[in-house]
Amino acid sequence: MHDSPLGRVVATSTDYAPQLLFPIARASARSALGLADALPFHGVDIWNAYELSWLDARGKPCIALGEFRVPATSANLIESKSLKLYLGSLQQTRFDDRDGVAALIARDLAQAAGAEVDVVLTPANHAEDAPLVNLAGESIDDLDIAIDDYGPPRPDHLHTHADPVAVTETLVSHLLKTNCPVTGQPDWASVQIRYRGARIERAGLLRYLVSFRGHDDFHEQCVERIFVDLQRRCAPTQLSVYARYTRRGGLDINPWRSTLADAAPDNPRGVRQ
Repeated sequence: MHDSPLGRVVATSTDYAPQLLFPIARASARSALGLADALPFHGVDIWNAYELSWLDARGKPCIALGEFRVPATSANLIESKSLKLYLGSLQQTRFDDRDGVAALIARDLAQAAGAEVDVVLTPANHAEDAPLVNLAGESIDDLDIAIDDYGPPRPDHLHTHADPVAVTETLVSHLLKTNCPVTGQPDWASVQIRYRGARIERAGLLRYLVSFRGHDDFHEQCVERIFVDLQRRCAPTQLSVYARYTRRGGLDINPWRSTLADAAPDNPRGVRQ
């Protein structure tokens, strides 16, 4: 991480610079969680880019919203400040059309991530087609409980009810907060947990999520930790964890991990995004 642009002054480039993208291997954080090559989840990291501009063939600026889907099976995640700097380097580059911009970004992100990346660019004047929504599910944030545990993450808070009857439910909390592992800056998120299995004890789940409040890690790694802890402590037969992080530097990152291969989520912009 000492070569990362995080935590240090980096000059902004207006010349196309794919070398600015900084990949971070997923393997080391997964090894710390006891994960081997055969991952217990499927997943994708959904990025939204709100500061994306280039020039058309005649030199007039164009703007768009970008959606980038990086598969969880990719060898690397991409450090967010490096992505911001890379996108900024496109601002004075001329393209014949929006498809050419999308193709270039997809190629460069794939090279950094080590896997194919889906890229969709939407003209900014079409933004009204994407209303603000809340994550579907039942909120656990109004539970009347005392909490005094703010880190490190405490999977021992996670328990299931003794009743053996399996349930299917979706729980949501907007109280997830983690920190950048390099700068210590706070990262805020809403998290949705869908599962089928023994009923998860909600007070313990909320205490567990709040225990990330002092935890330093990247968004993708935090979601994988939540998934692994829930799977090991509560043993659901189906499980999906989806976090919607608030925007920073014109980007938001929304990791999703699931036992279901064909249930990748939509990209609903939250009220805090």
